[in-house]
Amino acid sequence: MSVLEVRRVSKRFGSLTAVRDVSLTIEQGELRAVIGPNGAGKTTFFNLISGFFPPSMGTIVFDGVDITALPAYRRVAAGIARTFQITEIFPELTVFENVRISAEVTEGFRLRPWISKAERMRVRRHVEEALELTGLAGKSHRLVGELPHGDQRVAEITMALALRPRLLLLDEPTAGMGDQETHEITQLVRRLHSDGNFTIVLIEHDMRVVFHLADRITVLDQGSLLAEGSPTEIASNEAVQAAYLGNAE
Repeated sequence: MSVLEVRRVSKRFGSLTAVRDVSLTIEQGELRAVIGPNGAGKTTFFNLISGFFPPSMGTIVFDGVDITALPAYRRVAAGIARTFQITEIFPELTVFENVRISAEVTEGFRLRPWISKAERMRVRRHVEEALELTGLAGKSHRLVGELPHGDQRVAEITMALALRPRLLLLDEPTAGMGDQETHEITQLVRRLHSDGNFTIVLIEHDMRVVFHLADRITVLDQGSLLAEGSPTEIASNEAVQAAYLGNAE
């Protein structure tokens, strides 16, 4: 069963067309990578899926429901969570406090100035569950702003997971990382997909990460769909080789 269907979506900003007539179907349990150079429209495409931008044309269907006109917060409630290219966290709060913000939203306490002891315990269990998933339980007391970049990214992913999404969007999760941090994030994403059964779509520039993780790969070029297929198919696609991967001699 498909979780997400993007049908011939376009996004124009004045005379600039950032995304042009792109369609995409994500199946339950899939791990999809979206690749392309700077300016290919990848983050704009994520913004359309997550509700930060309305499409100029086209339809977005999630779990069989047309969400094209839904604002971002209602898409979160429906089960879509995302991270950002530039890590979005609250650096002055602890890891636990950051994740608790998401947990309170999921538990329905977003606008509640006061919650009962039983409700606080429910939120705590929810936070601890998310921290265990990502391996940050031992650092829950640390201020996020004091953590290394890789752990800050994991904290942001944990916040997204605390929303209990049916679709997780990761925008360049290894951006700005060295080899060891990239390896750790790659292993985390693989574990979330295989053990946690999360459906994941990620934007990524590091081709090692893409070909190591993805079930299928979507390639964007100047806002349009250039190619789509398995890692093997994309690696052997001449247009993709010429545009993004380079031609092997």
